[in-house]
Amino acid sequence: MTHAEAVTVDARGMRCPWPALRLARAMRDADAAILLADDPRAGREAAALAAEHGWTIAAEGEARWRVCRG
Repeated sequence: MTHAEAVTVDARGMRCPWPALRLARAMRDADAAILLADDPRAGREAAALAAEHGWTIAAEGEARWRVCRG
C-alpha cells in the first residue's frame, strides 16, 4: 500500500484518548492510516489499539505513525 492510499488522521492538539479514538474510527473503513498526534501518550495508546486489533504500527518521525491492517 502506498502513502497515497493511507487515510491521514490529524489529531494534533488533541489530548488522549482522542487521537486513538480518531484512529479507530478511521480504520473502520481504511486499510492504512497515518496518525499525526502531538500528545506524548498518543504513541503508546495507538500501539495498544493496534495490538488489540492485530494492526501493525510504525513510527515515521516525531509525532507521526503509520498503522496498517495485518
